[in-house]
Amino acid sequence: MSDRITVEELSELMKKAAGVTVPAEDLRQQQDSGFDTFGVDSLGLLGIVGELENRYGTPMPPDAERSKTPRQFLELVNSALLAGA
Repeated sequence: MSDRITVEELSELMKKAAGVTVPAEDLRQQQDSGFDTFGVDSLGLLGIVGELENRYGTPMPPDAERSKTPRQFLELVNSALLAGA
């Protein structure tokens, strides 16, 4: 398991935790679009953060669930994972 979350993984997590299907390619092309653009609300984002915390056994930064865009989310989460590795 890598210590970085990829766009593909985020796409899977969005489907699993938020019930929103967004192809990874769309996510990659629109990384600076708001999560609301994709239909992910704060509760969905909280679910994604929870999934990651369970998967990695480490708390995610508090700001992760307040991220506005996929790029911001991935940067926050990945820097936390790298720091904790």
